[in-house]
Amino acid sequence: MEAYCMKCKTKREIVDPIASFNAAGAPITRGTCGVCGTTLYRIGKTDAHAGMVKPEKVDRRSGKLVIVESPAKAKTVGRFLGKGYTVRASVGHVRDLLRSQLSVDVENDFTPKYRVPNEKKAVVKELKRLAKEAAEIYLATDPDREGEAISWHLLEAAAIEQKLAKRVVFHEITENAISEAFANPRDINMDLVNAQQARRVLDRLVGYSISPILWEKVRSRLSAGRVQSVALRLIVDREREIDAFNPVEYWSIGAELRPHGQKQTFITKLAKIDDKDPELDKEEAVKPILVDMEKTDYSVSRVKRGERRRKPSAPFITSTLQQDASRKLGFTAKRTMGLAQGLYEGQDVGEAARPA
Repeated sequence: MEAYCMKCKTKREIVDPIASFNAAGAPITRGTCGVCGTTLYRIGKTDAHAGMVKPEKVDRRSGKLVIVESPAKAKTVGRFLGKGYTVRASVGHVRDLLRSQLSVDVENDFTPKYRVPNEKKAVVKELKRLAKEAAEIYLATDPDREGEAISWHLLEAAAIEQKLAKRVVFHEITENAISEAFANPRDINMDLVNAQQARRVLDRLVGYSISPILWEKVRSRLSAGRVQSVALRLIVDREREIDAFNPVEYWSIGAELRPHGQKQTFITKLAKIDDKDPELDKEEAVKPILVDMEKTDYSVSRVKRGERRRKPSAPFITSTLQQDASRKLGFTAKRTMGLAQGLYEGQDVGEAARPA
């Protein structure tokens, strides 16, 4: 049996060959060179391996991999978790429907066809490499329907073993919230994943047929989906109602009164004339009433007193946050949501600003 000798630069006969297996479980034969004494090494099964028990493959995985969505969040979460954790960002979705075709098999239960976009291939390749080396993998994407779907897509795209993957969810990026989430991992919620897939498929089915109409009638590269299409229909219906509206003239009469001996005034509104609703549909009907009201005396027949309770405003939701930011600060919706996302992910305030 021969093997290549690195020192002699040629094949030599193996002296005292010993059959064994390497760390990967492949059969090998070790020995020495009969000329220079260098250790020789040959891969391949021989008769000497017959009857030998192949050793179990040693799992050399170590460390814990955490995958979040954004790089800013990765830095903040990594700071809280400390050593032993490798935190990486998927930078949003890692798979999507093909752009060049419908990518939905309508005849086969609306099965979607996914691919990794070119701009995400480097990210997926890096995550796949890290996943092969990690003993535990935590999917810490956002705690919503999209985040759940991203975790599921990561399992598929990065070839992550199901038994190693754990889903963690936290609603605030604080040390306590993150510690609690990692102490109580769960499985991926497939109901949320399927809900996201249904939304994405519906978007594609509607948008793929409507978008070309926009390109032809308005301008190219516009997109339409399930939300824009319905919203446009509501606007059109409302415009048609406005166009069909027949304006009717009407008047209202009010009086500014001041009690005797007081400076403060209050505004009243005419509600009844002789216990009947007044018909103030034209100016001619209003003028006689104004003459009578200017000559008459007024008295307060009843005073109603009560209490009013003022409650604090409800916590912000997306729409009220955008409205207040626009009204009070002049922010656009895009700027508001960018700042909100940055605050959620954690802003680096520097060492001097952190508590001791």
